[in-house]
Amino acid sequence: MSVHSFTERGLIEKNLPTARSINPARLPPGDKREAILRAATTVFAHNGYFNSKVADIAREAGVADGTVYLYFKSKEEILHSIFDRSVEDAIAEARKKKIESLSDPREKLRQIAHLHLERLGADRDLAVVFQVELRGSTKFMEEFSAAGFAEYLMLIRTTFEEGQQAGVFRSDLNAKVVSKILFGALDEMATNWILSKRRYKLPPMADQVLDIFLNGVNAS
Repeated sequence: MSVHSFTERGLIEKNLPTARSINPARLPPGDKREAILRAATTVFAHNGYFNSKVADIAREAGVADGTVYLYFKSKEEILHSIFDRSVEDAIAEARKKKIESLSDPREKLRQIAHLHLERLGADRDLAVVFQVELRGSTKFMEEFSAAGFAEYLMLIRTTFEEGQQAGVFRSDLNAKVVSKILFGALDEMATNWILSKRRYKLPPMADQVLDIFLNGVNAS
């Protein structure tokens, strides 16, 4: 059984649309772009970014190669778009859940952590692209670190600063460093989940990370 048929069978069993199950000719421009991004996520996750071709993405999306170029100038721009859209969606979901309106900064950090791992845990292909393919070169890392990722880190940082002002968190800690430490811990949980041969749910790991982050490892 091919990777594509396995992926599509799993989605069909869940009554979710796959890139191939949709007739691209009938899609509005915005939806066609989305279908290409979904197809690219699948292709990059299973073939690797550097081993993937635009023709592979077009085939997975069920469109002509030229159609892909109507929406994206290059394969690299597609990768950028996958990242940008996902970060935007994550921030939008955080706002939808009104995380910023929570009064307890500890609970706010916990909700941010859960959202982080829930989104990756719900889409393994997207997780592979985020945790593996986006790390494929220093150039990618520099570009993505300067993009929407900065806004996500700022959300963690400002939450910690709120806690410092409220006397909940230590005032002598650098909030910028702390935000990177928390992100790094969640990031490692996601990477380990992808690489592990053992199958388990990713979101519950958020509580373990936050327990250690907020309470430390001292017995007292």
